[in-house]
Amino acid sequence: MWSHNPRRARILSLSLPIIGGMMSQNLLNLVDTAMVGHLGDVALAAVGLGGFVSFMSMAIVLGIAVGVQATAARRKGEGRYAEMAVALNAGLLVVFCVGPVLSAILYQLVPNFYPYLSSDPEVIAAGIPYLQFRILAIIFVASNFAFRGYWNAVDQSRLYMFTLLIMHACNISLNYLLIFGKFGFPELGTTGAGIGTAVSTAIGTTTYIFLGFRHARGEGFFQKRPSRKDFGQIIRLSLPSGIQQFFFSAGMTAMYLIIGRIGTSELAAANVLLNITLVAMLPGMAFGLSSATLVGQALGRGDSADAKQWAWDVMKVALVLLGVMGIPMFLAPDLILGIFLHDPTTLDLARAPMQLIGATMAVEATGIVMMHSLLGAGDVHRVMRISISYQWLFFLPVAYLVGPIMGYGLMGVWTLNIIYRTLLAGTFALLWRRGKWASIKI
Repeated sequence: MWSHNPRRARILSLSLPIIGGMMSQNLLNLVDTAMVGHLGDVALAAVGLGGFVSFMSMAIVLGIAVGVQATAARRKGEGRYAEMAVALNAGLLVVFCVGPVLSAILYQLVPNFYPYLSSDPEVIAAGIPYLQFRILAIIFVASNFAFRGYWNAVDQSRLYMFTLLIMHACNISLNYLLIFGKFGFPELGTTGAGIGTAVSTAIGTTTYIFLGFRHARGEGFFQKRPSRKDFGQIIRLSLPSGIQQFFFSAGMTAMYLIIGRIGTSELAAANVLLNITLVAMLPGMAFGLSSATLVGQALGRGDSADAKQWAWDVMKVALVLLGVMGIPMFLAPDLILGIFLHDPTTLDLARAPMQLIGATMAVEATGIVMMHSLLGAGDVHRVMRISISYQWLFFLPVAYLVGPIMGYGLMGVWTLNIIYRTLLAGTFALLWRRGKWASIKI
């Protein structure tokens, strides 16, 4: 039995609350997508494109979660419990300084650059206000990521799950009211979806701060001022991860642009495919975050052999779970896609890519866990270089050639995406096996 293995039990006790929170997050996001889907392909394309652009816009500050988690996990492993939240304090101060300035600048720029993202006037009209409201929430999203890194690092992932349940319950309620104009609220369509997401994110930050005062005061939360060294370390660990996330998000946006050149129906299908994929992938992300914590704590104890084994143990569990989640995607794609896609032509476009995603979920498990294990060990620069190179020097140029130029359409682009993700997973696993990360000091 799985529960009789103490290491597996440790993995599950840390991962299951994160999985619960992430599953709730993406199930609610899928409900949002289903709501917007009733407005048609234009709304789906606008929300999908806006979501990736908003994540790209805030990616630099979202990397703060990696720095907070890696540092707090090391301090816990070293037994320096009263200093664990100093990294969180430093991360939040960075976010509070950078976030509002970034929001103000990008909010003004959205109407100028959005027309370059789509040639469809209807998509542009629906997408600009949606993206602007998402941009206004940068400080809240980045703060939430910092808190997520901290709670996971100190074995309090249940607090992360609790907050996500509150935040996304608010999100789905507000979206229902504002998209369709229920109970006297204005019918705002995609703009309502943007407002609902922004407000619910702010509610999440408020909840996290309350929980911080309740559960982390003894660990230095808002009690100990970070030193210049603390700030330097957080930035050193977070900036490469932020740059990586920025280029990943920019790459996903570029992928949307490439698919958009094939057609609006293909773009709508791609949006649904990616949202469904996240439901299956984010449990793997939860295992990756757990591995980062276990690796960081083991390295804090000075036990690099144990750190190395933790990543392999977590990967085995993730392989089983994501493999199982991929089965219905492969065997019954229409049953899943039909919830979101109501145009038969769009459904036909999405069917084969959906089956391909389901067949390769185990590959995603390997890549996610190995990448986060390297990040937990502080190997942020190599992860950044490899991720950016594979996406921008291989996948995107060839995807443009295969899709719009050679005419292989959405399926061609998606097949190439699977190849790129497989290469990335194999490279991260090889780096972990070689073990150079064990000498990195945090």
